[in-house]
Amino acid sequence: MPTHEKEINCYLFDQLSILERIEAVTDDEKALKQIAIERRQIERKLYQQPPLVQG
Repeated sequence: MPTHEKEINCYLFDQLSILERIEAVTDDEKALKQIAIERRQIERKLYQQPPLVQG
């Protein structure tokens, strides 16, 4: 389990990268809509104020 905000952010950026790769190879509209939902949820965690972990 990640304990530092930097480590958490790395996992979130990895998840965004995975979504980008999937999005690049699909034409399925339902899949693209779900990818957009997932991206918004990840970005909400990534750019949350205050940060996820308090120093």
